[in-house]
Amino acid sequence: MKNPWAQTGNYRTRYEEDASLFATHRELVSLLLFLAFLLVLPQFLSRTQVFILDLILVYSLAVLGLNVTTGYAGLINIGQAAFMGVGAYTAALLAPQGLPFWLVLPLGGLVAAFFGFLVGIPSLRVKHLYLAMATLAFQMVFEWTVGHMPLLRQGGAMDLPRVSFLGYEVGFRNHYHFWYYVSLAVLVLLALFWRNLLRTRYGRALVAVRDNDRAADAMGMDPGRTKLFAFALGAFYAGVAGVLYAYLSRAVVIEDYTFAVSIKLLAMAIVGGLGTLVGSFLGPAFLELLDVNMEALSNLIKALGFSVAGVDVASALRPFAFGLVIVLFLVFEPRGLYNWWRLVRSYFRTWPFRY
Repeated sequence: MKNPWAQTGNYRTRYEEDASLFATHRELVSLLLFLAFLLVLPQFLSRTQVFILDLILVYSLAVLGLNVTTGYAGLINIGQAAFMGVGAYTAALLAPQGLPFWLVLPLGGLVAAFFGFLVGIPSLRVKHLYLAMATLAFQMVFEWTVGHMPLLRQGGAMDLPRVSFLGYEVGFRNHYHFWYYVSLAVLVLLALFWRNLLRTRYGRALVAVRDNDRAADAMGMDPGRTKLFAFALGAFYAGVAGVLYAYLSRAVVIEDYTFAVSIKLLAMAIVGGLGTLVGSFLGPAFLELLDVNMEALSNLIKALGFSVAGVDVASALRPFAFGLVIVLFLVFEPRGLYNWWRLVRSYFRTWPFRY
């Protein structure tokens, strides 16, 4: 008989069972317990630590969009930070007009999706490195345009007002906590949408176009429409992440959406695991925590006597560790941290039995 708590075999007899999100009750309960843990976690952390969690959630949302474009559709995108910037500057223009944040969030995502659709047009003709150059061109055009537009203060700081929700005023003390819960709710909703999308014909079309667009065309799919859809959806996720980052920082500056940030997002996707849902969370968490602990590592190096006069060890370690991590994962674990998660999950799937 089928065991609802342990996966002792494949007893699926209907398509509805095969398309279910959770194979057993244990997977659903473990997810609910983990979400409950995330809900109470900020109550035991300082404001600075909650801010780090906020950054992880926002970057996870942007990496989710990057995984739609690059991980599943196979379209190289090195301009994801520019799409975040489009969402952020949309919020900077709309929020001072009195629009509530829950309305600015989807509007920022839709504006970014429109630009993603436009950037995806070259993907109808070019591939691989040439497509990467097209997305890089959009990144450069975005930075130049923002830096020369008086409406956007030529890349200078644009302040965002504080928000209130259902009579709850967000002040200095509860600012990071409020946006933690908002970011977590948005991330969970869009992650569920992402997961369900991949089980539809649109998600299967993304995979088919990534593997062989000519074969997908022969099977009745439209590769051009699928690529445009991938760019628009990936940009939508980035736009929503940009709006959240703008509200979290309470200001929008061009330095937060440069080419270096796009490379950082791509590195997070690689470290976490391209084309995976769990990897979209593990990659940002790993690199953000690594960056935070560089200061402690630099202090340890200084204490051991390995220091050079006039050189900031922490500033030198950050790019070194960032590049080293990417190279090590590409060489020794190209499937990213998701592969480690897969091995752990496979072990507990039959636990306490050996097989």
